Amino acid sequence: MRPLHRRALLAAAAVGLGAGVSGAAQAQARPFFRRHGLPIGIQLYTLGPEAARDLEGTLAAVAGIGFRTVELAGFYGRSPQDLRAALDKAGLKATSAHIQPRGAPGASFDGDVGKVAEALNVVGATHAVMPIPRIPERLGLVPAAGEDFVGYLRRVFSQMTADDWRANAQFLNEKGAALARSGIRVGYHNHNMEFAPLGGVSGMEILLAETDPKLVTFEADVGWIAASGQDPAELLTRHKGRFTLMHVKDLKASTQPNFTLAMDPSDIGAGRMEWKRLLPAAHAAGVRHFFLEQEPPFPGPRIDSARAGHDFLAGLVA
Repeated sequence: MRPLHRRALLAAAAVGLGAGVSGAAQAQARPFFRRHGLPIGIQLYTLGPEAARDLEGTLAAVAGIGFRTVELAGFYGRSPQDLRAALDKAGLKATSAHIQPRGAPGASFDGDVGKVAEALNVVGATHAVMPIPRIPERLGLVPAAGEDFVGYLRRVFSQMTADDWRANAQFLNEKGAALARSGIRVGYHNHNMEFAPLGGVSGMEILLAETDPKLVTFEADVGWIAASGQDPAELLTRHKGRFTLMHVKDLKASTQPNFTLAMDPSDIGAGRMEWKRLLPAAHAAGVRHFFLEQEPPFPGPRIDSARAGHDFLAGLVA
């Protein structure tokens, strides 16, 4: 090959390589959710009683912010058909719903799971997530006189044994098998109380070890994981493939590690969570459904916090 031709070929190759590197760098510089083609969702619990008072208005406001998916915190007293119509009108999809373990109006895991599946199929949800464990009857199924719900949860969680958590794992396996026949994936959502030590193990470790990965998935509430003193990114990486949903939640640096349902919440992006590290770790571990969720108290109107969180996530390069 003559020197001139060889130089020309090398120059062309260098230009091509540079273009490839530049293209990869540009792709990497795109915001996380856009780069992965994932919608930013919201758990409607974030919007509290307003969602129940004015569901249509709440859904319109959520869609106006830019959310495209929601996770339901119950059915808000609506029929599945009415709920689907409200979602369709707002241009939203409810891909997941929290279903209580016992006796909730409309649908619960200990009720007719055929009706649960039918309702979720009408709504369009593919995931049914149990947001708290199934409390043993011996601990009481409702708060005692003078006890609020948070106090009730603190009390019963503190009295749950390793055998109680094993019973919950079996319960989730059974419901997972039943609902899988209708195309519904069963999941479990954590707080920080599942991480309390129980003689060398924790409730969360028992659930992860004794549920069937083919039947049961997990929804990582990363705010509550961090509030327990755990590293959410490390936990998700260690249990790759088990967590496919996430509550994107932030907390202030003043939050002290605990197992008692306590945190100092913040708007998403205004707290201590290392999102540029956590979101890529979550995606690499298998999380594909991300829902913003925020605990009270809020610095202002709840919808303003939802907007601030969405805008932070939409622009986040990670």
